[in-house]
Parts: sequence; C-alpha cells; structure tokens
Amino acid sequence: MEFLTGVKEKETTSVSEILSGDYVGKTVKMNGAVHNIRDMGEFAFVILRKAEGLVQCVYEEGKTEFDLKNLKEESAVEVTGVVELEERAPQDFELRLTGIRVLSEPAETMPIAINKWKMNTSLETRLSLRPVSLRNVRERAKFKIQEGIVRGFREFLSSQGFTEVHTPKIVSRGAEGGANVFKLNYFNKKAELGQSPQFYKQMMVGVFDRVFEVAPVFRAEKHNTTRHLNEYIGLDFEMGYIDSFEDVMAMETGFLKYTMELLKSEYKKELDMLGIDLPSISQIPHVRFAEAKQLVSEKYNRKIRNPFDLEPEEEVLIGRYFKEEYDSDFVFVTHYPSKKRPFYAMDDPEDTSVTLSFDLLYKGLEITTGGQRIHDYQMILEKMEKRGMDPEDIKDYLMIFKYGMPPHGGLGIGLERLTMRLLDEQNVRETSLFPRDVTRLEP
Repeated sequence: MEFLTGVKEKETTSVSEILSGDYVGKTVKMNGAVHNIRDMGEFAFVILRKAEGLVQCVYEEGKTEFDLKNLKEESAVEVTGVVELEERAPQDFELRLTGIRVLSEPAETMPIAINKWKMNTSLETRLSLRPVSLRNVRERAKFKIQEGIVRGFREFLSSQGFTEVHTPKIVSRGAEGGANVFKLNYFNKKAELGQSPQFYKQMMVGVFDRVFEVAPVFRAEKHNTTRHLNEYIGLDFEMGYIDSFEDVMAMETGFLKYTMELLKSEYKKELDMLGIDLPSISQIPHVRFAEAKQLVSEKYNRKIRNPFDLEPEEEVLIGRYFKEEYDSDFVFVTHYPSKKRPFYAMDDPEDTSVTLSFDLLYKGLEITTGGQRIHDYQMILEKMEKRGMDPEDIKDYLMIFKYGMPPHGGLGIGLERLTMRLLDEQNVRETSLFPRDVTRLEP
C-alpha cells in the first residue's frame, strides 16, 4: 500500500530558486514552453516561457544532445543546462543547454505571433484567439497585475477583521430590480443571475459584522461600449457598526493605498514591462454630486442636462477637474439623488432628496458605487411603499431588518474597470480574461 503525504518534490528548478540560491556553474533541470527560437548558426537562443517569466537558454552544436531541427515553438519541454550569469538575459542568468526532452508538441503553427513584444493584431482577433493570445508576455502581465489587485483586496480586508463569504449567483430576484437581468428556468421556477450580492452581503453583516466577496456579477444591458461588460468580477464588501458612509469611503481608501504598495513591491517586473506608473493615494478628495456638476459646468462651459445622474462626459470632466486642481486621479462623488439610487440606500436625514451614497471616479471613470444602507425595518418598508414595491417579493431579505441590524454600509468595485484605468487601457475588454458582451459568448 502506498500513501501520499503532501506536495511531491520535483527534480526541476524554478526561476525564483535560482535567483535566491547558489546555482551558478551548477547543472539544473527546468521545464517550460518554447517561446521563441533564434538560430544563430553554430548556436541558438531557445527562450523558455514560464509563469515566472522568460528564461534564456543557449543551444550549442556538439554540446547539446538534441537536434535543433526537431524543436518547435510552443512545445512543452524539460531542459538540462548549466546556470551562468548573463546580465543581458531576461532573468540575469542563462542556461547553457546540455539536453532537451520534448514533453509535447503543437499540432499546428501559431495563428498569431505571440512571441513578439507587441502583437500587431486587432483586439477582436486577440479576443477570438484568447487561449493563445494570453500567452504573450505583455498580455499575461496585465492579468498578473490584476491578480495583485485581488490579492490586495483580500489581504487588506482580512487585516481589518472582514470575513470572506461566497453567496449565490442563481437568485429568485435581482438586488437592483429592473429589466437588466438574465432570466433562467430553475427547475420550472423563475430565476435570475445575480446583478449584485447586495442582499446577501447585508444578511451576512448580521452574522460576521464585516464581510467581503470576490465573485462574478451579471448585467443584461445591451451596451456595446468600451466600459461595459455583461459579466464582470465584483470586489464587494459590507461593514456593520459604521458611524457614517464616510467609514466606507475611508476603508476603500485604505484598500487602494495598501494595494498600490503591494503592486510596487511585488509586481514591479510587470509594471515595468507595461510602463505603468502607479497613482499616489495619500488622500482622496470628496465632493457632493450637485457641487461636482456645477464645478465642471462652470470651468468647462458645459450645460447641465441631467440633474439626477452623471453622464460619461461629466465623469471625465470631473476627473479632469480634480486632477488639475488637486493632482488627484481619484475623487469620491457623494450624495447622489435618491431617485437614481436603489431603495435600500439611506436618504440624508437633512435632505431626503439625496442619499448617503457615493461613486469613486478614477481618471474620470466610475469604478465603485457604495454608501450607507437603511437598517431600520419601518424605514425600509416606508421607502418600498413610496416606490410601489411589494415587501412579499423580498421577504427573506427583509427578515434581517425585522430581527435587528446594526448601522451598516458597503460598496462594489468593478475589477476590470479598476485594472483598465490602472493600466491606461482604452477598452475594458483588454482587462477581462474572457470578456462577455452583447456579441461575444466564446471562447
């Protein structure tokens, strides 16, 4: 009888092991994909692609026990070689190959040149060929940075006493209401894909006080713009026992500060590869909705057309205003009109036409919506009545208020939008691994 006791030790060596150990002059084994072959005649550069980056290997006739003619790009291989220092190589070292073992070979040649520094192809082509276009090192770097954002979200909130939860995405009713939901048949019952984990987040505040979730969100909006997706990843949190909705904004500010430091220290290679300068977040200004509209109207001579919401052009101008006046890439816009916010948003007791809510704009794009929620049972029933809503439709949600809830609030961040702005991309599809929009369901 044989037993497994844990992770099996491999004979192969990683890049990080070589960089942190004493391997110069020693023979090691390493696996990876053949990213590129540059035949120079009597020798050749064989570039391996690994999760840790590119590794330069040197093939020499008579010294490497393998016929270079039999090696194809995108083959999975295990190479044996001697580690030598080389400051011109991607990792500051190279492997002088003594042997190559092919583990698998591609059946066809690549449809696009993913080993080029920049792929000279359209976004549509890259999306249609996503399983292979993501192998390009610069494409891959975008999502390594995105990993860092999610990691920062988890680490920071965990340090602040939050509990990670996982809520249903098949629901009987969307949190936002309206027609922008994907409907489905759930064993002959009407169901929807969740527009937001809002109801469940609030339920869990009554359990853990502070909760967060990283999960997909679905919106059946027939937008075909550079800023909308029909499925995206939401970074959501909800926190109880708050004094005001400013506690929620302060928590997000803390998350952003922590995450930028994390990216700076542990994702420098990817940031340098993409030429990204991280924003300074020592402090973030906040401005009331009505004042923000007035400021940009006066400075940029733009007539206010919609008093109840921000148009995309207004968001851009607000971002421009606070960059010019306060050198800030971020700005919280607060006190949105009650008319444009969900029924659970708490109205300002000093002016019930506006809510204790906010959006965070980053370089003129809304990446976050949040605020304080109603926690009083009678108050939420009264607001639902004013909006012609039937409490029976969401009786399970209302149960939390009936049996007591603390003052609480929270927010939702669009991961792809945040990544898009951080990387200065112009289309949110660039920062979605496999984007879903009105025309794309595959791959």
